[in-house]
Amino acid sequence: MIQSISCDMSPAFINGILSEFPNAKITFDKFHVIKIMSEAVDDIRKQEQSSIKELKNSKYLWLKNEGNLSEKQKERFLDLKNQNLKTVRAYNVKLSLQEFWNSKNRKEATQYLKKWYFWATNNRLTPITEAANTVKKHWDGMLNYFDSKINNGILEGINSIVQLQKRNARSFKNVQCFINIIYLKLGKLKFELPT
Repeated sequence: MIQSISCDMSPAFINGILSEFPNAKITFDKFHVIKIMSEAVDDIRKQEQSSIKELKNSKYLWLKNEGNLSEKQKERFLDLKNQNLKTVRAYNVKLSLQEFWNSKNRKEATQYLKKWYFWATNNRLTPITEAANTVKKHWDGMLNYFDSKINNGILEGINSIVQLQKRNARSFKNVQCFINIIYLKLGKLKFELPT
């Protein structure tokens, strides 16, 4: 019997799981939760860039983790981060939510999430407050991570490979050829010529 399922927060997925797997606990995937927060940060950046020109063309600085920035991006990011910007406040709320998954257990995670939610909803940044309310609606599914420890990582990786093959599939004669290529790519088969 399936006991745990990981998915994003799409109502269609949730309803399908509740309908077809009524005994399974839903675990909401970290990537999709953080994506909601990233979109809120970007909304604030867009609003603020009309009056603060330095924020123009900085979208990806706020979406990436700081450790994944190039040296040039890090310099620009630090300059922006040291300013008193709404975007910086929003970014810090997002970073704080990422720490939730580092909690040791469900009890500690619950306390962390309560404190985070209070901070996120009292910051006077409407997109962040709305994103925090979405998190609150999916609270139990996020906390289920500490019981199941599952996520969508492997599935998302497979999906990206399939999407790449789909873009390259312009010359396939039929769907079966496309399916065969997907199996070949995902199977990681090694074809070696005899020596």
